[in-house]
Amino acid sequence: MDLYEYQGRALFARHGVPVLDGGVATTPQEAVELAERLGDRVVVKAQVKVGGRGKAGGVKLADTAAEAQTHATNILGMDIKGHTVGKVMLTVTADIDSEYYFSYLLDRANRTFLCIASTEGGMEIEEVAKTAPEKVVKTPIDAGVGVTPEIAGQIADQAGFPAELREQLVDVFVKLWDAFVAEDATLVEVNPLVRTPEGKILALDAKVTLDENADFRHAEHAEFEDKSAVDPLEQRAGEAGLNYVKLDGQVGVIGNGAGLVMSTLDVVAYAGEKHGGVKPANFLDIGGGASASVMANGLEVVLSDPQVRSVFVNVFGGITACDEVANGIIGALQMLADRGEDVDKPLVVRLDGNNAEVGRKILADANHPLVTEVDTMDAAADKAAELANKEA
Repeated sequence: MDLYEYQGRALFARHGVPVLDGGVATTPQEAVELAERLGDRVVVKAQVKVGGRGKAGGVKLADTAAEAQTHATNILGMDIKGHTVGKVMLTVTADIDSEYYFSYLLDRANRTFLCIASTEGGMEIEEVAKTAPEKVVKTPIDAGVGVTPEIAGQIADQAGFPAELREQLVDVFVKLWDAFVAEDATLVEVNPLVRTPEGKILALDAKVTLDENADFRHAEHAEFEDKSAVDPLEQRAGEAGLNYVKLDGQVGVIGNGAGLVMSTLDVVAYAGEKHGGVKPANFLDIGGGASASVMANGLEVVLSDPQVRSVFVNVFGGITACDEVANGIIGALQMLADRGEDVDKPLVVRLDGNNAEVGRKILADANHPLVTEVDTMDAAADKAAELANKEA
């Protein structure tokens, strides 16, 4: 889960990382009240989870509360790279002497944690790496050791930070690592980390990504969830415990196992090329259990998408045998009918693996008018794409 900047700053403050005083507003009047509390000069920043806010006009300085109101009025509702601004953050300003870059992240390729530090902050680190690679220092972090004051000092020295700032920087680097670990983050980034003319270190920005797999350890992270930015179908699927991602297509896809579902998306997209260009409408992994209730919840979510014209259920029986899946599909259709759901979109079902023949017989005997059973994955994908094209 990516956090908004104001949320990341609050998380930093919780761990003692020095940030400026500020707050968030959702209306121009709230911005006025916040500006009056903070003082004469404030910065008004659009809260979106993309970069390039300044270039888009989403970052403005205000010398008075009236100016803050004007800027908030102009920024709220602004479109920045496809993201609509619903909140603005206001903070006090700080004079800047130098700008630095600092981050911790999960290095998936090398299966470790990584620190990236540079004395060239204030711009995208990728650009710095291209133009001045010697000024970008990457330090692997041993998870068993973490970032001790000694290691933080080594990072500061290797990156070429001013010696007179070493003590402050070590303190900030250790606290950022503590936040990274304590909050189960996969990224904490400060750009810029600044030095004021008085020699004080401040985090003027906060980019944080939290690992949602660790949510069970962090009930408090629920406060960071922005439900207004979540697709309602994805939210409904999440509440039902389903792994669902909305896509921009017409063939609903349900499978058991992320790898199988990913492969199914590919074969549906390929088959769709000769059937009007139809594409997969979603990713939905029902996992190892395909009971009637699980299948009903999955079908309900998929069929709730108005773009869906057909559904492809692709299951490879393993621990959950295909006869259970077949019974789950028939039971799910009955369950949805009992709930008063209007199910009228065709389902193409491919069963393979454990008890596949039994499962196919169950579907054949049920003879449900909406269900078509196809033996192979490619043929089933082709049929689902054909049906979706017919429903257009």
